[in-house]
Amino acid sequence: MIRRIAIAALMLAALSAAPASRAQDEQGPPLLDGQFSFDSFFGTIDLPAAQRGLQIYTEVCSTCHALDELSYHDIEGLGYSEEQAKSYAANFKVADIKDDGSPTQRTALPSDKFVHPFPNEAAARSANNGAVPPDLALVVKARKGGANYVYSLLQGFSDPPAGMKMNAGMNYNKYFTAGSGQIAMPQPLQDASVTYADKSPNDLKSEAHDVVTFLEWAANPELNARKQMGVKVLIFLVVMTGILYFAKRGIWHDVH
Repeated sequence: MIRRIAIAALMLAALSAAPASRAQDEQGPPLLDGQFSFDSFFGTIDLPAAQRGLQIYTEVCSTCHALDELSYHDIEGLGYSEEQAKSYAANFKVADIKDDGSPTQRTALPSDKFVHPFPNEAAARSANNGAVPPDLALVVKARKGGANYVYSLLQGFSDPPAGMKMNAGMNYNKYFTAGSGQIAMPQPLQDASVTYADKSPNDLKSEAHDVVTFLEWAANPELNARKQMGVKVLIFLVVMTGILYFAKRGIWHDVH
């Protein structure tokens, strides 16, 4: 009887451990902590870091990834002036139609959407080993783990584990659990991928931090204004609560 109980206990333990093991495999390694300025309840976007992230997107990421939700004038929310936004937009060409109906290209205006890197999905797949690079405007919100997931993914490229068979054209990234570590995107950032005008550190970790800060802003361009408003509302409520408390004490003083 004791032997049967022991065997049953071992079988139950094995069955219980299997799902946990699979869940751990699906979750992958713990994500890196980017310690972003916007992490806390009152935290806001670090605008200088987001500006550096825009530079990374422009020089590195924009060759494959779109920002379909953003127009060029939106970068004024990063602290740029209207004239600077206009100057930035002027670096790009957008498709347009002439008065006679023939296609043409013109210099982008601040009101134009960010230029898409590919004319259509087929062209995107052809250039990226059959995969369509995701739009980055909402990528931070679309991925479990948010900013820390993207931050980790950018630093997770390495040689595959010994014995792992890689599919043709794929790259290994330990944080890309959706593809069992195999991802079509080659490593986009390395140390000194960009040179910052403000001489900020441009090692891989710093670049990943800056571009993810920019992508957080892209997904929440109103974040700073919203949190600043929230702080003002909380201060108002605290002050009003104090006023009402002392008013109540004054009015009901004789009753008590």
